[in-house]
Amino acid sequence: MHFYITDDDEVFRSMLSQIIEDEELGDVVGESEDGSFLDAHTLAMNHVDILFIDLLMPIRDGIETIRSLVQSFKVKIIMISQVESKELIGEAYSLGIEYYITKPLNRIEVITVVQKVMERIRFERSIHDIQKLLSNVSDWNSTKEHRPSYGEKKITEWGQFLLSELGIVGENGSKDLLDIIDYLYQYETKLAFDNGFPILKDILTQISLKKLGTAASQEEVDRERKASEQRIRRAIYQSLNNLASLGLTDFGNPKFENYASKFFDFTTVRQRMTELKHASLTSSTHTRINAKKFIQALYFEAKHLVAEGY
Repeated sequence: MHFYITDDDEVFRSMLSQIIEDEELGDVVGESEDGSFLDAHTLAMNHVDILFIDLLMPIRDGIETIRSLVQSFKVKIIMISQVESKELIGEAYSLGIEYYITKPLNRIEVITVVQKVMERIRFERSIHDIQKLLSNVSDWNSTKEHRPSYGEKKITEWGQFLLSELGIVGENGSKDLLDIIDYLYQYETKLAFDNGFPILKDILTQISLKKLGTAASQEEVDRERKASEQRIRRAIYQSLNNLASLGLTDFGNPKFENYASKFFDFTTVRQRMTELKHASLTSSTHTRINAKKFIQALYFEAKHLVAEGY
């Protein structure tokens, strides 16, 4: 992340820069001592992601500076000041600032606030990437006799995006996983999980019956169910490999941070990271995966994206 600091106190700018650098939050790409020296062009040239700006400055204060920027450059703004006027703080928030930090600086507060803003930036960028992806996705339902409802169509598309994020959209088990979240969406619509989340065996049995038809024997259904479960477990395990590899390369990788703890128990991820440190991806391992946790996370993440209306 790229930071820019605008404050008339040189010592304060230095302290804030030190916190950002010590915590490896990003790079401070520029500083200025007054809002009059700051414009959208300067921010754009430096690819600024987060702007720290003081409320009160001698020539042009923070409020006026923000007002001059918001129409021409989108940047996340954190305001800093000794002033605790509710009216001024309220006006700052109405102009679109993310947080208001009071002086003197509290190191933990600065780190916490910055991490929250960084997480929001990453989320918004992911959504932007999703929208670009979906704009290029052809209507794969156009050749089907029955066109699914908006919710059914969207949840499988978001599921496909999540599988792509996890690096397994091309795995054999990815189609099985999409069938599962489609089934769960319809199941929840009818029964609302009144009896709890369905177990994987029951889900796959119903999907297998639908795939093979009512004329299929129990043996055929069981065979298809077991084959599907094997494909799913291989895909999930590959996802674990992908995330663990990302974590080894860069513990702060956005995908690792966002997905590792959601889709897997973190002890499992750490164990696989340790294994990968000393062996190849194809080596034997004792790491156990929790397929239920993965499927629940996939479903509820996809459902959340549908609910947000992206």
